[in-house]
Amino acid sequence: MGNLADLLREEVKRYSPGKKLPSSRALVERHRVSPVTVSRALARLAAEGLVVTRPGAGAFRARPGTDPGAAADTSWQEVALSAAAAPEAVPRAVDASGVLVTLAAPPPGVIEFNGGYLHPSLQPEQAMAAALARAGRRPGAWNRPPADGLPELRDWFARGIGPGFTAAEVLVTAGGQSALTTALRALAPPGAPVLVESPTYPGMLAIARAAGLRPVPVPADPAHGVRPDLLAAAFRATGARVFVAQPLFQNPTGAVLTPEHRAQVLRIARAAGAFVIEDDFARRLVHADAGPLPATLAADDPDGVVVHVCSLTKVTSPSLRVGALAARGPVLERLRAIHVVDTFFVSRPLQEAALELVGAPAWSRHLRSVAAELKARRDAMTAAVRLRLPELALPHIPAGGHHLWVRLPDGTDETALVSAALRAGVAVAPGRPYFSAEPPAGHLRLSFAGVAGRAEITEGVRRLRTSCDEVLGRGAH
Repeated sequence: MGNLADLLREEVKRYSPGKKLPSSRALVERHRVSPVTVSRALARLAAEGLVVTRPGAGAFRARPGTDPGAAADTSWQEVALSAAAAPEAVPRAVDASGVLVTLAAPPPGVIEFNGGYLHPSLQPEQAMAAALARAGRRPGAWNRPPADGLPELRDWFARGIGPGFTAAEVLVTAGGQSALTTALRALAPPGAPVLVESPTYPGMLAIARAAGLRPVPVPADPAHGVRPDLLAAAFRATGARVFVAQPLFQNPTGAVLTPEHRAQVLRIARAAGAFVIEDDFARRLVHADAGPLPATLAADDPDGVVVHVCSLTKVTSPSLRVGALAARGPVLERLRAIHVVDTFFVSRPLQEAALELVGAPAWSRHLRSVAAELKARRDAMTAAVRLRLPELALPHIPAGGHHLWVRLPDGTDETALVSAALRAGVAVAPGRPYFSAEPPAGHLRLSFAGVAGRAEITEGVRRLRTSCDEVLGRGAH
């Protein structure tokens, strides 16, 4: 593949800027190589800025000194990246309990409603094994990879983020958690405030506190995401330069930011001279009935406001820790520096395996299978909760993600209910760790992705009914 890239690199020089290169089929026939080899060679040239690939149109020689994406102005980042730290330091205490509750395996016989990953029966184990085997046989698979990641994998992530992104704007990371850690360390100095959705992902709150940051909650609508009016007020009140958001199938509410609110969030952050960290963790956990998905926030942002985080882990396996961090402008250099210092690089065999996996025909079949099964499981859990646990409120039924977010009756002892549920044989995630300040009510997060199937969902809700009867003091339903 390297030889083909070298040949094409010389061939491109004979084309005028903007001229279309021969089609992939023509290159396959001319050089007697596979379509995958041609695709990877073109991705490498795209990462080097020599060509521009346009889905459905082909590859073109890049115009020198021009950005193939929308015209952008990232000069504002110089102010944001140089902002002084808050005078009062914040202790770097780390509470990992909210993360560990989704990572710890429950005792034998306990139904796992607290999981954060797909059950092994939903994971593409055969496809991953085949991809890993092919990757391990590839020449150079065990050599040191580029610090930014394999060009072909960066190009694949860039195409998924949006048409304006290029491989040169993407870093391959060891999963989404690593990418979030790098982004928060890069964008906010110790002691600074960072705006977060309320409720939000406990792992992100743990990252912020470990970095000495002050998470400031911004209330969100259970169905439509963060409230722009409160976001603007929070920027004014705190002087924060970072807002962390999950615009698509937010964890834990499942909310999707509306088109109107998306535009407002970008305008508000830009006016505040602030960054938006977009945690796009659930795009590949869409349910079969979701309909067309909105584009990423990053795709609608030419000015470098958005730092984008995504990962392959959630839709594959907790052990396939491969993700991406994407940004435009000077901030990319800071992200790259911290990424290199923290990790050097992501394992090359793992990157090669990820590339093999997403390029295989089995990949699209896996995504369709997961979408159908997650919908069926969501419907089964929703029906069971409404039938057996009518006192638990379901503010929003999501069309993506792997869980339901339920509100407990006022006055319920959340901790006692979680303990009673475990005694009854079902592990659930408490709601308290999802709030950076005092929660407005008790909640539970109930995952339907980490169990063996729909029968286990029904049995788990039956056991939860038993624990609710114990804690709430009500008769059986």
